[in-house]
Amino acid sequence: MNVRRLAAVDMYGSRGTTRRRWIILAEFLIGVIAMVTWGVWLLSSTNDLGSRAFGLWLTGAGLNYAPLSAYALMLMRPGALDAELAGVDTNRELRRYTALQLWVFVPLSLVVFAIRDTLARRNNSLTT
Repeated sequence: MNVRRLAAVDMYGSRGTTRRRWIILAEFLIGVIAMVTWGVWLLSSTNDLGSRAFGLWLTGAGLNYAPLSAYALMLMRPGALDAELAGVDTNRELRRYTALQLWVFVPLSLVVFAIRDTLARRNNSLTT
């Protein structure tokens, strides 16, 4: 799972319109802000075990939108999205990443994948 590629493919969609890029960026930013805020509120304002568990899940799942948001912001630079997807069969990748987007619902999974990819890139740049 490559979180940067997930963000890029989601932003590009089937046609790569500028409007879609802005919509996906807004989705990612609103996702992290709304889910984490609601999750933290639930964690701090209730003693009910079910509500606290849901708040914990919301916070963890919402944090998955943080690396997506960061990558989306990077990919908004002129030419960055096209460079990221150069030589990529976007229709095939769109089908593949549509299913992989379900990882968003696993708390902190995309955060872990993004950290893993960043460390791997750093190690590769140090060895070359």
